[in-house]
Amino acid sequence: MARGYPDQIYLEQMSHEEVAAALADGCTTVVIPLGAVEQHGPHLSLGMDADHADALAERIARSRGNTLVAPTIRVGCSSHHLPFPGTISLRPETLEAICVDYCTSLARHGFKRILIHSGHIGNFPVLKDMLGRLREAVPSDVAILAFVDSTKWIDTWRDAVREAGGDVSAVGGHADIAETSLMMVVRPDSVRPDRFEVGHLGGLSEADLELMWKNGIRSVSHNGVIGSPFGSSHNIGEACLTAVAELLIKTFDSEAGDARR
Repeated sequence: MARGYPDQIYLEQMSHEEVAAALADGCTTVVIPLGAVEQHGPHLSLGMDADHADALAERIARSRGNTLVAPTIRVGCSSHHLPFPGTISLRPETLEAICVDYCTSLARHGFKRILIHSGHIGNFPVLKDMLGRLREAVPSDVAILAFVDSTKWIDTWRDAVREAGGDVSAVGGHADIAETSLMMVVRPDSVRPDRFEVGHLGGLSEADLELMWKNGIRSVSHNGVIGSPFGSSHNIGEACLTAVAELLIKTFDSEAGDARR
């Protein structure tokens, strides 16, 4: 958070004078959260990934200190969810253009460290592909770091669910016990327990993933759920949010250290 403004971490809620003062005081790190507007089974709202990204960004900024949060890019790349009504998907080049404009704008004003994370795992490959071009678009003294390791993210959820006493087999990565539980913390009004349904259980094979990217998620899960929401709880949700926020902070700090060597 910005020094002098101990409760203020959201860039869009500050005046330009407050942002300038924060930058002058050394608050030169900013978080850019990415989300998605896509189906999450019968029991979660379409904006789940954006809400998740919001919550993680706040935890990152408040934990690190001297860090601001840019407005969440709420719509992401979700073409594999388009068969389900309400899903909105950006083309990869559209998302990249938005990210370039965010980064170049922030760098212009003096931010030196830009941290990008996504509450939607489907954005990870797009973000990984664009990262080099994002870095080329800003001055050499500006570091852009992004988290794009989906395996580590899911493994972190599994560990958190296990430690919180939940059923690890219910972790699938989409509208499952982890996502449903964390929404019980972030936006409990958006969770519909009477609409819980089991989705695809077990890990997705390479063939499953290829089919999903080619023909959409309905080809591997009729209801859009990968995993199961049954057994979800506020306690599991808090564990998942805490674990992933810590993973992101640790990864960003480690990558920054590598860049300095």
